[in-house]
Amino acid sequence: MKINILHSSNHSIKNRPKNKIKFIVIHYTGMQSERVCIKRLTSKSSKVSTHYLINRNGRITKMVDEKKIAWHAGKSKWKNLINLNSQSIGIELVNKGHQFGYENFSKKQIFNLILLCKGLIKKYKIKKQNIVGHSDIAPLRKKDPGENFPWFLLSKKKIGYWHNVSKKNIKNQNSNKNVIRRIFFNNLYKIGYRYFNEKKSSKNDLKIIKAFQRRFRQNKVNGQVDQESLQISHYLASSLKY
Repeated sequence: MKINILHSSNHSIKNRPKNKIKFIVIHYTGMQSERVCIKRLTSKSSKVSTHYLINRNGRITKMVDEKKIAWHAGKSKWKNLINLNSQSIGIELVNKGHQFGYENFSKKQIFNLILLCKGLIKKYKIKKQNIVGHSDIAPLRKKDPGENFPWFLLSKKKIGYWHNVSKKNIKNQNSNKNVIRRIFFNNLYKIGYRYFNEKKSSKNDLKIIKAFQRRFRQNKVNGQVDQESLQISHYLASSLKY
């Protein structure tokens, strides 16, 4: 696997211990072109970077050494952790994103992403539940990598995880909306999502529900806690081992 080098100075000065690296965070660039995103990722004034960038042709570019903390995740939470930059490797996929014309990821992009992730997982002993999207750890701000990202395919390659819930085995549960919401968000908390109150609804709920659906129920991102979303959340909360 060929990896090109293009250095970004947007990273920590000190090295971090190898055992500190526990997550892979997957992003899309969300900009008009590859040229624009490279300019931003290498500009000192942007204070943004990534460890790896994969373009539409599958070209992998290393921009920050893995020993350094790249500035890709921003304000973030997952499980009991905050600001995941310090414990993660960031991978950006060139894609215009929701703002500029969201595209399907190319086959070459995904093929090389899988190769890259397999190497990182082996090198740092990263658990499958610690491979997350930017919108998982920052659901109030981010949508990437979005509903076009093939999480199911990656799970087949032992990268990340999925569920076994299909429309055929969905059972309706006769509960009121408040009970369903409480159960759903309790499940999300167990999975690792944050930025909500399990017992009390808020304006954040819609974004968090959509973030979950972009990851695990991609064909219908409507922000509603329906039976399918509820049962997917239950499966994941009860089957994941931490």
